Amino acid sequence: MMPSMDIDRNHLEVLDRAECLRLMGTAVIGRLGLSSGALPLVLPVNFLLDGERILIRTGTGTKLDRALAGAVVAFEVDDIFPLRHTGWSVVVTGVATVITDPADLARIERLPLAHWVPDQAEQVVAVSIELVSGRRITAGRAQAGAA
Repeated sequence: MMPSMDIDRNHLEVLDRAECLRLMGTAVIGRLGLSSGALPLVLPVNFLLDGERILIRTGTGTKLDRALAGAVVAFEVDDIFPLRHTGWSVVVTGVATVITDPADLARIERLPLAHWVPDQAEQVVAVSIELVSGRRITAGRAQAGAA
């Protein structure tokens, strides 16, 4: 017997926290959503899921400024297959902080955490995973929603 799944009003499968985190662990590029000068800003970033936090390397600038301020941010990652009309999306809301603990930084240095411009990414920002939501669309669901 197949387990039942939650379906939202748009005919998308609602993913539980464990599945959202599993899917996030398969991706390396996400989007960090934050507020800059009272305006929304979404930045593509390389990231690594590290337990219950998202790690991002960064240099001086907006991401670091928001992390130093302990800002609440959003983080989104997805994998979409347009030709098959399938895919998934996960959104996390959490608090951004700068990692300063030497032991934690030494451990992170051994992780495969990439950055767009490695020579300018001397800081590590962590985003806590407070709120998680995710959706998946499958080919059958896409056709059902279009009917």
